[in-house]
Formats: sequence, structure tokens, C-alpha cells
Amino acid sequence: MPLKSTLNAILDSVDGALSVVIMAYDGIPIDEVSVEQSEFDMQLLSVEYASVLKEIKRAVDVIKVGDLEEVAISTTQTRVIVRVLNDDLFAALIMKHDGNFGKGRYMLKLKSYELARELS
Repeated sequence: MPLKSTLNAILDSVDGALSVVIMAYDGIPIDEVSVEQSEFDMQLLSVEYASVLKEIKRAVDVIKVGDLEEVAISTTQTRVIVRVLNDDLFAALIMKHDGNFGKGRYMLKLKSYELARELS
């Protein structure tokens, strides 16, 4: 399945999903799909969270508790679920705060294997 199709499958299956992005830890987006009516600047949100994730990844490496797999960030307006795809890339699902968080986690985990294969 092409990369964009996999991203759309995640976006379309999660209530409240706003965007799904594949990004490098340096903040460079690889691919993204978004809903049209989003009130948030998805690029800015993704770039800023990439910076945070880079620091989390570094902390996990320093304390030697295993490899980073997933991070969730909740605010009063959004929830962001991040799945690591490989040493350089991650996928992030950005959703409304009242979106289906459980299904978002499930779909991102399920499709992360496909995304990692498509990117290798």
C-alpha cells in the first residue's frame, strides 16, 4: 500500500483525527495528510513536537530503559500520539482532545509496521 494511502487509512478510521505525519527527528516532514477544516497549524505543531521528541529519545537512551516506542502528549485542545518507525523517523497522529484516543493508539501501532516497511 502506498505511503499516502496508509496515512489516509489512519486518518479516516479515527474519530477526531486532524492529521497524520511522518517526520524526521530534525523536524523535516516526509509525508502528511490532514483534514481540511483544522484550526491548528499542523506544520508548526509537528516541528515543535519533533524537537520535544528528540529530547525524550535522548533521555531514554541515557537512562537505558529500552527503545522508545510511543509518546502521547495531551493538551486541552489536542492529543498527539507518536510511534517510532526507525532511528530517524516517527509517525504522529494529531487529533482533537475529544477524539477516539484508544482507536488512535491502536491504528497508529497497527499501521506503523506498514509505514516502516514502506519507508525502508
